[in-house]
Amino acid sequence: MLLAPLWPCSAQLADVPQMRVERNDDGVFLSATVRFDLPPLVEDALVKGIPMFFVAEAEVVRERWYWYDQPVASAARYMRLSYQPLTRRWRLQTSPTPIGSSGLGVTLGQTYEDVSEVVAAVQRISRWKISDTALPDSDAHYSVDFRFRLDVTQMPRPFQFSAVGRPDWNLSVGRSMRLTTEPAR
Repeated sequence: MLLAPLWPCSAQLADVPQMRVERNDDGVFLSATVRFDLPPLVEDALVKGIPMFFVAEAEVVRERWYWYDQPVASAARYMRLSYQPLTRRWRLQTSPTPIGSSGLGVTLGQTYEDVSEVVAAVQRISRWKISDTALPDSDAHYSVDFRFRLDVTQMPRPFQFSAVGRPDWNLSVGRSMRLTTEPAR
C-alpha cells in the first residue's frame, strides 16, 4: 500500500556543478556555483515582503587516518534576500556575520531589477577567502567542505512553524573537494 505525502512534493534539486579551490600564500579561496530554483512558497513569501536568509559555509579540514578530521579554518557568508514592493526592486545584502533584525551591521548591499538577476547573484560565489593563512603542513592532506542552505531559523516564527516537514522550505546542498598539495603561485 502506497501512502500519499501530506503536501505535494516538488523535489527541490540543488547541486554545486562548479567548485574551485585556490591555494596561495595569501590563503585559501573558494569559487562555486550553486544551482537551484526558488520554490514557489519561498518566492511567494518574498513577493509579500518577507526576507529570506541564505548561508554559505566552508570548512578546511586536515584529513587524519587515526582520528576524526581536524578543522583548520572555517568561514561563513550570510545573505539576506528581500523584495521592496514600493520600488519593485530586489535587494541582496551579504555579510560575514549573521544579519539580525535590529540592524544590518556591516553588509554589502546591492539592488536588482529582476528576480532572476538576484537569484543568479545568490548562486555565484567568487574568490571567497575561507582561510587567512597558508596551510601549515605541506605533507598533510586537506579537503574543503562547502555547504549552502536556506536558513529558516531567521524567518518570522509563523513561517518557521509552517516550514517544518515541508519540502519546499528545504533548500540545502553540500560538496567536498580535496586540496592540491602544492600552493598556486
